[in-house]
Amino acid sequence: METPERLQQQIKSMEGLHNIVATMKALSASNIHQYEQSIESLTDYWHTVELGLRVVMRDEINPIHRSSSPSGAMAAVVFGSDHGMCGRFNEDITEYMLAHFKSVSIDVKPKILCLGLRAGDLLERAEQPADEVLTLPGGANQISSAIQQILIRIEEWRENQGIKNLFLYHNRPKNRALYHPTRFHLLPLQLDKFSKFDIKEWPGTSLPTYTMDRDKLLSSLLNQYFFISLFRACAESQSAEHGSRLTAMQAAEKNLDEHIEELGGEYRRARQDIITNELLDIIASFEAMSDNKKEKKKNKKK
Repeated sequence: METPERLQQQIKSMEGLHNIVATMKALSASNIHQYEQSIESLTDYWHTVELGLRVVMRDEINPIHRSSSPSGAMAAVVFGSDHGMCGRFNEDITEYMLAHFKSVSIDVKPKILCLGLRAGDLLERAEQPADEVLTLPGGANQISSAIQQILIRIEEWRENQGIKNLFLYHNRPKNRALYHPTRFHLLPLQLDKFSKFDIKEWPGTSLPTYTMDRDKLLSSLLNQYFFISLFRACAESQSAEHGSRLTAMQAAEKNLDEHIEELGGEYRRARQDIITNELLDIIASFEAMSDNKKEKKKNKKK
């Protein structure tokens, strides 16, 4: 059996770990909230861009259409995490991406841009290393600058590598505890869905129009379309990451509570055993002294 001193050290160590877990749980809960707010505000922004594209594309005779099966050079942007303790978050998204690679016919090795050091390590072990690994933004207010880096890299690939297809892979939250891997086929653009204009779906009472050059307006809206798609993928991924970490920390906190309670019980039993043994020693010593006194009295009488 462990000594009380040793058990007390273990309890203090577990309590210190418990404080760390509680702090990480609180941080994850706080971070989830800010990413959820970003996703919610992005919904209105995306709706505005979508309406603009519908206006610009309503007179398009031959809208751009993409095939559901990718052809030509392919690139991927995968969103993982920089830190661990978030369950199978990174394993799920990298395995999902690699499974999709196997399901489509690819002539050349796809270019991969990975956000998240942990996901980058997993791709390296799977012998499908990323061409570039970037760290994730530290907060929702830093996503925009990260997206600018991604857009620059995508443009370089399109110009220098002839990239025709671009997929985004990320975990999308179902709720604060669950997520599911998903992908979005960003390139080539499929603008035919925006050319189907229905005035009944328009929020205003009059027909929309525009006065600036159509090509410039379309280019501007498409830039926003790219930006929003990447921003949403990043925000959803990080929301799912913190949700997964929150779930893991809740499970860890429960296990630590049980372990601390178990160690506390062992400590109390060990202390009780020591006290009991000390009392038995005192009683045995008292009985021995009493027997000695009785023996001395008998000897004096003789």
